[in-house]
Amino acid sequence: MATRRIIPCLDVDSGRVVKGVKFQNLRDAGCPVELARSYQEQGADEIVILDVSATPQGRGHQVETVKRVREVVSVPLTCGGGIRKVEDAAALLEAGADKVAMNTAAVFRPELLSEVAERFGRQCTVLAVDAASKEEGGWEVVVYSGKERPGMDALEWVIEAEQRGAGEILLTSWDRDGTRSGYDLTQLQTFSEAVQLPIIASGGANSPEHLVDALQAGADAVLAASIFHDGDWTMNGLKDVLRDMGMNVRPPYRRHTKGASA
Repeated sequence: MATRRIIPCLDVDSGRVVKGVKFQNLRDAGCPVELARSYQEQGADEIVILDVSATPQGRGHQVETVKRVREVVSVPLTCGGGIRKVEDAAALLEAGADKVAMNTAAVFRPELLSEVAERFGRQCTVLAVDAASKEEGGWEVVVYSGKERPGMDALEWVIEAEQRGAGEILLTSWDRDGTRSGYDLTQLQTFSEAVQLPIIASGGANSPEHLVDALQAGADAVLAASIFHDGDWTMNGLKDVLRDMGMNVRPPYRRHTKGASA
């Protein structure tokens, strides 16, 4: 059985972690450096940092935030927001990111995925997709932090992204984001069956049962924010419950320092 990852997400705006519902009514959730350090200590397998205001404000990612976080954590970092060209991706990787996530810019210029994959490898290239339900069925892409819908079918876009070089999909259900109503299981199953790429489920987590449901629906990893920011669960606390429910989760990440035993 594949090992599952538990990933906290830090949505960052002006140097602070924020959280809302369907990307709206954002509230302050703390300092990204302090939260990242705490989440690593709690057993996070990875950390995702998304600059949620970079694209709407027409600027690049706040690279300094990534540098500050990297100074205090050693778990893998996926960073996104404001990546419009290869140089933007390079800046984040140089700042300490292990992977870069692209969303809006890739929608309007799909070649960006291929360019990043060719230069840095598929393992560094993540497509972030915010998918909203359509009245007629299926899902459509939403961009600019949920403010616009360009009329693109989300499933078709993910299939194209795989062909263009994406190595992983961060799939957020716009309808479930911040609602704590559980992941969109139909969406996860549909997308996981359509591509061979690992899928990180995002949007709606509230309980260990929700995480298990997402993993059983086809997700390779589960991402959450509110349940961690609000102190409802720690990563290791969730992992203990998930193990009891039959999930194969990773042991706590331990930073190896000079002189430490392996």
